[in-house]
Amino acid sequence: MNEQKKSIRFFDDREVRAIWDEQNAKWWFCVVDVVGILNQEADYIKAGNYWRWLKRKLLKENIQFVSGTHRLKLTAADGKKYLTDTLDSEGIITLAKHFPNNRAMKFLDWFLYSDNSIDGQSKKKAYTLFESNLIDEIKVGTTKGLQQIHAYLFGGLYDFAGQIRQKNISKGGFQFAVSQFLGATLKQIEEMPENTFDEIVEKYVEMNIAHPFMEGNGRSTRIWLDLILKKRLKKCVDWSKIGKTDYMNAMVKSAVNSSTLNELMKNALTDQIDSREMFMKGIDYSYYYEEN
Repeated sequence: MNEQKKSIRFFDDREVRAIWDEQNAKWWFCVVDVVGILNQEADYIKAGNYWRWLKRKLLKENIQFVSGTHRLKLTAADGKKYLTDTLDSEGIITLAKHFPNNRAMKFLDWFLYSDNSIDGQSKKKAYTLFESNLIDEIKVGTTKGLQQIHAYLFGGLYDFAGQIRQKNISKGGFQFAVSQFLGATLKQIEEMPENTFDEIVEKYVEMNIAHPFMEGNGRSTRIWLDLILKKRLKKCVDWSKIGKTDYMNAMVKSAVNSSTLNELMKNALTDQIDSREMFMKGIDYSYYYEEN
């Protein structure tokens, strides 16, 4: 696994290192970083000692998630790489539930958010993506990058977060890309040019037709689109300028003719690519589009 330092800010601007696992399409989070936050312990060695004690205790209690710990190399403050325990999103959630203090529940409330619906939890995760250094590490315009976004938004919420679907799906009578050939389809889409606005919209349309995930495609792919526009054209879409009905109708038509969608987006382009307000507003509208 290629190690890349990621940064997710939880409490008091503390960081949790994480690695993207391309083979399994998930994030692995540094357990000691999380333990340090839960124990309000800034000393990494002390946090590590506490985790070793807690790990032994949980193993004796036959708490199964501990066996899912992976030892991976992470870059430390001294610039060197050390093997350290990591857990995936579900493992971190289980760790917090078994942590012996009240701060763990506060952390869990933050990690899962107060809205019990999947959309509510995912939406607030999407909000935090703007402040997270993770957004700067996403592989723009690639299938892997889209998987990274999906895994971030839905990690711990769907067991298939970040995973390319293995089943055929349809919506409103429209059949999305056949799962048997989805790998080849995604590779072709990834290789499509993205130098002009028209090329980027065409690539976005093809990714929507592919629909690589069982759920959460639209929410993930709109962020993916904005990152391409930001990188290539120094623009993004002001989604508040595009009505839900107009957008949904344009997306349906785009499978045959993308001119309506192209016009809608072109009229909504903005150069406010670093605006937190623009990003948050975009997330609000993106999730609104998906409401029934």
